[in-house]
Amino acid sequence: MTIAGSHSRVIAIDGPAASGKSSVGRALAGRVGAIFLDTGLLYRAVTAEALERGISPTDGQSLTQLANALDLRIAPASVGDGRAHDVLVDGEDVTGTLRTPEIDANVSAVSEHQGVRDALLPIQRRIADGGKVVMVGRDIASVVVPDAGLKIFLDASPEVRARRRFLELERKGVQTTYDDVLGDLLRRDEIDSTREIAPLQQARGAIILDTNHLSESEVIDRIETLVLRSWGPPEQAGGD
Repeated sequence: MTIAGSHSRVIAIDGPAASGKSSVGRALAGRVGAIFLDTGLLYRAVTAEALERGISPTDGQSLTQLANALDLRIAPASVGDGRAHDVLVDGEDVTGTLRTPEIDANVSAVSEHQGVRDALLPIQRRIADGGKVVMVGRDIASVVVPDAGLKIFLDASPEVRARRRFLELERKGVQTTYDDVLGDLLRRDEIDSTREIAPLQQARGAIILDTNHLSESEVIDRIETLVLRSWGPPEQAGGD
C-alpha cells in the first residue's frame, strides 16, 4: 500500500530537449502500470497561450499572471492520435497544437520565469502524490519530486538529439531543416542549463543514461530493470 506523501513509486526522468524522455517515459509507464506525465506539456500550453495573446516570452510578470489565470488540467486521452493524455486549457483540448517549431523556440524562455514555475508546480505534485507515476521534464528529480524513488537522467549529444527531433517533425509533416533544429536545441540547452531558476541538472542520486548509441527499446529495457529492482517483484509492488 502506498503511504500518503510517499514518492517511493515515482520514477523521475529528466534530461535536455529531445533526449527521448517523453517517448521513453510513456512506454515505460505502460510496462510497469504507472500513470505518465510529460510536465513539459504544461509549459508548452502556457507558451502557446502567451504567443496567441501576444505576450513576450521575456515578460515574466504577464506570463505569471497568465499561468495563474489559466485553468490547466491533465485528463485521460480522449483521441486515439498517439497522445498519452489530454492537456486542457480553460476546458479546451489543446494537446495537438503543442509541438510546433514556434513553441519549441519559445518554451524554454517562458519556463525560466519563477512565477510560471510556481503556478505549475502544484499541478505536477498532485499527480506525483497519486502513487505509481512516471514523470518526465527538466527538474523533476531536483525540484518537483526530489524524493522520487528512482531518478533517471537521459542524455545524448546535441547532434543525436537534433537528428531524432528532425525525423520526428518530418514524420509529422512539419517543414524544417536539421540545421534549424540543431540550432534551436543548442539555444534551448543554453537557456535550460544556465537559468537561475531550476536549471537543468543531474539531481543527486540520479542514474545517468547516455543514449547516443542506444535504441529507444534498449533505454526502456534498462530503466524497467531499474524499476523492478527498486519496487521489487510484481507481487510485492502491487496493492496500491
